[in-house]
Amino acid sequence: MFHRSENLFLRPAWIEDAQAVTAGIAEEAVVRNLARAPWPYTLDDAVEFLSRPARQFPPGFLLTLPSRSGSQVIGMCGLNEEDGRIELGYWIARPHWGQGYATEAAKAVLDIARSIGIKRVHAGHFVDNPASGKVLLKAGFKPTGETRAQFSLARGHKSMSRRYAVQLDEQTEQRTGNPDAELKRAA
Repeated sequence: MFHRSENLFLRPAWIEDAQAVTAGIAEEAVVRNLARAPWPYTLDDAVEFLSRPARQFPPGFLLTLPSRSGSQVIGMCGLNEEDGRIELGYWIARPHWGQGYATEAAKAVLDIARSIGIKRVHAGHFVDNPASGKVLLKAGFKPTGETRAQFSLARGHKSMSRRYAVQLDEQTEQRTGNPDAELKRAA
């Protein structure tokens, strides 16, 4: 699956992307905010990750900035199934932090999720990474009020994580101006 947002091109990640993925993620400031990536993150880790069988559902994407001279890998964003729930996860290479790419990617992946019938998406961030919470809020997530310990492979221990969720079918009703949705919310 491929998707074009305003500034990004979202596409599947291939084994040929291993060097670019390693270059973007192999910085402790990036990896320590992820649950499943090891630290240090090596080319072998990228090769192992990218060698896994491609999955169609839920989708995941390599984030690239298209240009006339090709495209530059700046991160990844996608959905995973965890404990029976669909979870959004992402990382952005440090040189691209603070430019709105994480929010744009999250919104694009949520649009894809909505289009394939996913009704609710969950996400979280470690409490010492409040910038990720801002991304989730801008993408439409709402805090659930839950804070829980979550294991981080890179950190080597559990750290506290704030939890968020977004109800995609309600957003669709609100955007289409569905009067039945207004009645449901008023009831």
